[in-house]
Amino acid sequence: MLRLLSFIGGVVLLILGYVFYSQVIVRNFGVEVERETPAYVLEDGIDYVPMAKQKNWLIQLLNIAGTGPIFGPIMGALYGPVAFIWIVIGNIFAGAVHDYYLGMISLRNNGDHLPALAGKYLGNFMKHIVNIFASLLLLLVGTVFVTSPASLLANLTPDFMGRWFWVVVIFIYYILSTILPIDKIIGRIYPIFGAVLLLSCVAVLITLITTGNFANIPEINLQNMHPDGVSLIPGLFFTISCGAMSGFHATQSPIISRTIQKEGQGRWVFYGAMITEGIIAMIWAAAAMALFDRVDLNEIIKAGTASAAVSEIAMTLLGTVGGTIAILGVIVLPITSGDTAFRSLRMIIADYIKLSQKVVRHRFAISIPIFMISMALMFIDFNILWRYFNWANQATAVIALFVSSAYLSYKSRNFWVTLIPGVFMLYMVILYLLTEQIGFGLEMRLSYFVATALTALLLAIFLRHVSQTKAELASDSLLLNDQKPISEIYPELISSK
Repeated sequence: MLRLLSFIGGVVLLILGYVFYSQVIVRNFGVEVERETPAYVLEDGIDYVPMAKQKNWLIQLLNIAGTGPIFGPIMGALYGPVAFIWIVIGNIFAGAVHDYYLGMISLRNNGDHLPALAGKYLGNFMKHIVNIFASLLLLLVGTVFVTSPASLLANLTPDFMGRWFWVVVIFIYYILSTILPIDKIIGRIYPIFGAVLLLSCVAVLITLITTGNFANIPEINLQNMHPDGVSLIPGLFFTISCGAMSGFHATQSPIISRTIQKEGQGRWVFYGAMITEGIIAMIWAAAAMALFDRVDLNEIIKAGTASAAVSEIAMTLLGTVGGTIAILGVIVLPITSGDTAFRSLRMIIADYIKLSQKVVRHRFAISIPIFMISMALMFIDFNILWRYFNWANQATAVIALFVSSAYLSYKSRNFWVTLIPGVFMLYMVILYLLTEQIGFGLEMRLSYFVATALTALLLAIFLRHVSQTKAELASDSLLLNDQKPISEIYPELISSK
């Protein structure tokens, strides 16, 4: 019973986080309920299209909830119930805050994506750096989110419909969803996908409770229970990203900032969608802990990635028919993030090279090379791609939080609500790079000190930059005009930073 209450307590805390803490975050931003949004001001029938609040929420949820809030928590279950703690605290105070501010700052800047926002608030040099980061991340996301659903679909279908068959089918869908107006495919098919996703999650949760499997979950503690002894710090914070905090979301929120009808809807659409993703993550982490010994779970993941564990959980809890529906719900997640990953990448490149997307051949000119590169990445081992994705993902989250902190500082708002989680994850990003094989592979004890020093140095540089910029712009009323980029007001000031 105590184990069930710890899970339910976590879910209740997530809901309370939305009810109370989100109000603090929204008030700090300063919503202008009568302000016209880019969906109306720049309406083009392609990317800028006004859509209803609930549809925006659903699209945002499916955009941000790839395999991350399922695969990540399942792999995070190897660490034990400490995974619950990170999901709850990370989601309320970092992930949902990250998603809300980046989405709203984008909305205030004509739907700009993260690279453009970094250029406006951190300097033009950062614009180029973030363009590289965001492009790399979105390519990895799109590729990973072809591989995982294709593998799951291949397990459910006849032999002639193997993995590569589904890879081709998914790529065809991705091309269409990337090229066509957002309300033609994504706006119409997502309600169906959303129903399948939510139904499957509810079914898994109810079955876990009614079968008494919760009794197998260890009691809440801070111990590292990973069977391979993988370090809890920084490992957990990269294993579970979606569901707690994910930089990929910073590439997705601007898509919806171009379709929101009113600023007041941002709380439900951005913060609320992230809370929902946290609940999904809690359910699948609980299922993995309840059904498997961590040694057995580890072997399943090693043998077939986390998708094998998803199939085992679904079939064990729900049987053949219910399990198949649950797996389809899982398949929905990566597909509905992969499509908007490629769409977001098209928009970022178009903004960067200033190529209008009203003309369909312009959309093809950008999209075709993207898909050719993604197809080439398909031949790289999934687990290698996932490790690089994890690091690029959280590094992007750090950038988004620092952009948000700079914005809030320039507006004389409380920027600590974004800077504290930003600094925390900056430390983890540096520590991960120092210790993991994709980085320098240094000894952990030494890396703690090096990461601390580098984090302190980068924080000092950031605070100095923001302080100087704010002081020099304080007397100019144009600073209060969000639609006017700082880099256009004082290009010589920003470029010199």
